[in-house]
Amino acid sequence: MAADTTESGNDVGQLISLRHPKFGNKMCCLFVNGVLQELNWFKQSYTFWFLGEYVTEVTDAVSVLGEYMKDEPWLKPLSDRLRIDFTEATRKTSDIEFLPTATGNNPGPCNGSQKGGGHTLLVVPMAVHSNNIATVLESEGVEFLLSGDTKVPLTSCNGKTVCLYFSANWCRPCKALTPQLVRLYEVLRLEGKEFEIIFISFDPNEEKFNEHFKCMPWLAVPFDANLHKRLSDMYRIDRIPSLISLSSDGLSIDEDLVGLIEDYGVDAFPFTNKRREELKAADEAKREGGKIEELLTHQGRNHVLASDGREIQVSELVGKTVGLYFGAHWSPPCRAFTSKLKEAYEELMASGDQDFEIILVSTDRDLKEFEINTSSMPWLAIPYQDKTRQDLCRIFDIKVIPALVLIGPNGKAISTNGKAMVSLHGAKAFPFTEARITELEAELRKEGEALPPQVKDLKHKHLLKLEMAKAYVCDYCQKQGRFWAFSCGVCDYDLHPNCVEKSL
Repeated sequence: MAADTTESGNDVGQLISLRHPKFGNKMCCLFVNGVLQELNWFKQSYTFWFLGEYVTEVTDAVSVLGEYMKDEPWLKPLSDRLRIDFTEATRKTSDIEFLPTATGNNPGPCNGSQKGGGHTLLVVPMAVHSNNIATVLESEGVEFLLSGDTKVPLTSCNGKTVCLYFSANWCRPCKALTPQLVRLYEVLRLEGKEFEIIFISFDPNEEKFNEHFKCMPWLAVPFDANLHKRLSDMYRIDRIPSLISLSSDGLSIDEDLVGLIEDYGVDAFPFTNKRREELKAADEAKREGGKIEELLTHQGRNHVLASDGREIQVSELVGKTVGLYFGAHWSPPCRAFTSKLKEAYEELMASGDQDFEIILVSTDRDLKEFEINTSSMPWLAIPYQDKTRQDLCRIFDIKVIPALVLIGPNGKAISTNGKAMVSLHGAKAFPFTEARITELEAELRKEGEALPPQVKDLKHKHLLKLEMAKAYVCDYCQKQGRFWAFSCGVCDYDLHPNCVEKSL
């Protein structure tokens, strides 16, 4: 915190600026007679941030209004207008490890207590919200961490990138994430990275905690339900699993790493903003770079699988239009779309057009489902065990299946809406460019203009009006129809234009 000489307090007092060093948030405050008049910006869940991160130097006496701290459970309630001056002791916050609080009643002897202004000023430990987890745990009364059955000192985490893992044995998502974390942890430790995970249990009792912890190679805070509740409140944990990085130059500790690790795995280390931006840039380069081989190959694997098990070199796909089909056998919508896609694919193959290929990017739950899925498909597939499946889902931001992403002959994405193109136009949509879709839409409009706006059919008593329908079943021939239909506005009755029998 430093005085802002560019702003004036209208001769009432001195204006200063407060700025958070990580996030850049700024608030102008007014000093009047050595008292800081505005502290609303610091009304956060963690009042100890006030000296821990926001303030780097205090050049004048700073006052804290008690009403902004009255809801914090670890601080004694201050009287409504009580102001505490920090003087010489708080000029350099890098030396501060305690946060003064106050109460109107003397609770008894206390280390560091002082008398002032008719109130007892108590100096209590301040759990600094930083990567120094030892300081946080020590302030909560924790004396050691667990490594299996062994007690290890809190200082064993010093100098390391530390992540807090909030988890429980009864939680299915936790059980799914833990093996991923074990693989990540073992790889990073094998590579000699200064990395540690500390498990904080949400298990109901110590027996369940021990059962859960035995499958973890990292450290744990000793089981204490009350302590774990305080730590989860401290780090704003509202769901599990949660993985919070305490790296000093890393992501905000408000940002859960679970999604980042699920997306990038070990490549996410050291979990910094810089690393995240690097990974996003790499994804964009693959998406927009125009190189199908970079999209589809991975760590020495340069092939995809044919339905009969043959390995097809990715290099054979260069120069073709490629559809990346994201789907799963367990999904009814996927099975329905697969039949439409298969019809379009076989029509294109029968026409002798070999410049098109489809590659399944499976989201099946296991290898058996994957094998069942691919057995009915005439196209290619990414191997099930390959990480490229997850990478492609992330690169193209696949949130819903089925999905069809179309890659042009130049290796760049044409569209992420291939499902709609195939569902509406089938094989006619090839090569799936905007220009081709525009042509098809123009043809449809021309076809509609050639049809009468309404007809009286001999088979139906009501007047039928011409309407556009994406899909329908003709009530006369019982075959599916698309686009133009003659429909009854009174009852649910539709006819193909070719099935209409006009009255003379």
